Amino acid sequence: MANQPMLKFVKIDRDMPQKRSADTRKGDFDEIYAEFAREKAAEQASRCSQCGVPYCQSHCPLHNNIPDWLRLTAEGRLQEAYEVSQATNTFPEICGRICPQDRLCEGNCVIEQSGHGTVTIGAVEKYITDSAWENGWVQPITPMQERPESVGIIGAGPGGLAAADVLRRAGVQVTIYDRYDRAGGLLTYGIPGFKLEKDVVVRRNEQLEQGGVTFELNCDVDAAKFADIHAKHDAVIIATGVYKSRELGLPEPATRQSVKALDFLTASNKLNFGEETEGYTDGTLNAKGKRVVVIGGGDTAMDCVRTAIRQGAESVKCLYRRDRANMPGSQREVQNAEEEGVQFEWLTAPRGFTDEGVVVQRMRLGLPDVTGRQAPEIIEGSDYVEPADIIIKALGFEPEDLPKMWDQPDLEVTRWGTVKAEFTTGKTAMEGVYAVGDIVRGASLVVWAIRDGRDCADAILDAFGPAKAIAAE
Repeated sequence: MANQPMLKFVKIDRDMPQKRSADTRKGDFDEIYAEFAREKAAEQASRCSQCGVPYCQSHCPLHNNIPDWLRLTAEGRLQEAYEVSQATNTFPEICGRICPQDRLCEGNCVIEQSGHGTVTIGAVEKYITDSAWENGWVQPITPMQERPESVGIIGAGPGGLAAADVLRRAGVQVTIYDRYDRAGGLLTYGIPGFKLEKDVVVRRNEQLEQGGVTFELNCDVDAAKFADIHAKHDAVIIATGVYKSRELGLPEPATRQSVKALDFLTASNKLNFGEETEGYTDGTLNAKGKRVVVIGGGDTAMDCVRTAIRQGAESVKCLYRRDRANMPGSQREVQNAEEEGVQFEWLTAPRGFTDEGVVVQRMRLGLPDVTGRQAPEIIEGSDYVEPADIIIKALGFEPEDLPKMWDQPDLEVTRWGTVKAEFTTGKTAMEGVYAVGDIVRGASLVVWAIRDGRDCADAILDAFGPAKAIAAE
């Protein structure tokens, strides 16, 4: 018992990697958390209770074998820990950085429920895979046998990349088509560097490319291109994500146009790649020295307010129509934003726009709606004007009308406009066409897109049947 490496949660308190001070971190786009040292990672992993029913695992969309890789980390067997982690997750170092662990694995940790503080699962997951890269344990994709079948994937976001990884390891020929000049989707252009440094994404893209995945970038898929992709490949995966911004439906003066959250974040991420966009250069998407108001309460809104702080905004305020307890974004992100100087105006919603800024109406929470959440109600006569130089709408995303864009009336969609696909397989009503990620679920988490991509790839391999090697020329 003296050598028991686990069950130390009673003696050892929960500890996160050191977070850089707000004054330091708000001056750059580097990640805000330092790395665990080997001893600290082992110490925190040793707090796991190795419970008989691991709720952390069951509440992880990928069902990662968390207790096992925590134990291996505590025992100093990092390479084995990485191999167990990688077995179920295509991008564990990305999930370790951006997953809302407080709502998933960590939020359901048994020792958290008992009052001892959750195991820092996300930080250990990140440490394991970063160590694997540093030590050369992450090996190139080398299929044991090449297969003749090919799959075209439309969209280079996490769902498409995860599917490509599984298919390529099985020897399938894979081509990914994407509208942007870099692969990664929102991992590259939507999520800021202070949450996910871009070299982390780039090295995974390079691993796929070196492993034989073909990328066709700067590729806008229209009706003709979709028909070409459909005819060229044995199967097609739609992994476009959802990029159409939701609108408030309020008139705006010609002199004061609000901007979309994704446009703002993309301009900032491109700048960090060394590229200035027109919107940033002309000031439309540049917060420096300006009063910024962000409308919304999700993780995208948190990305916008924290990006505006780093761009040197004079002030940053976030309007959200419910209170703090009912906001959809990560509470950890809200805390980080507050530390960095963001002001939250809870129970407020825009009523209109003026040349000076946003007309804001105060709200109160009434009876629960059909979702079980208290519905916000307007407090009459409470309007005021919030001055703003830049107004950013972070209201969520909706799917584009793919059947119309691609002239494919047989591609069935739901009443929300998402592609209708089978659960677990991603199979659609169109022969040989599958769909994964947000274009099926609506705006969701990266970890769910990875799960969908992996499941869909497995279903396609089942449909292809046993491997038939490519004949030698």
